[in-house]
Formats: sequence, structure tokens, C-alpha cells
Amino acid sequence: MIYFLKNLRENMIDYINRIAKGESFIVFKQSKPLFRISPLQGEQWEEIIDFTKIKKGGININEILSRL
Repeated sequence: MIYFLKNLRENMIDYINRIAKGESFIVFKQSKPLFRISPLQGEQWEEIIDFTKIKKGGININEILSRL
């Protein structure tokens, strides 16, 4: 089935629920495949930096690099 970007924007909650149940989608723009949305399967996200804790004036680049 083809899913267009406009439809995705208008029905995001429905797609989120379907993805949570394991469905994957290829999204098209102007009849060309643009991207695929699929659920994470056992993948873990690694936090490198918490951007909510950045202070005025930024964060030291050495701190970011040390976490990589």
C-alpha cells in the first residue's frame, strides 16, 4: 500500500499506533519513495548529550567528544 506524506501528516496518531503494533510503511512524495517508517526492534538508543541541560553559553566540545 502507498502512503503519501500529506496523509502521514494528517493522520500521525493513527500511524504511530500502527507502528507500535509492528507495521512498517514506505512514505511517498510526488509518487516517489521518500522514506520508510518502521518500529525499533530491540535497538537501544545511546545518550551522548542531554540537550535539555545545556547552559547559556553552550557546552564544551571536549565533553561531547569524550562521550563518543
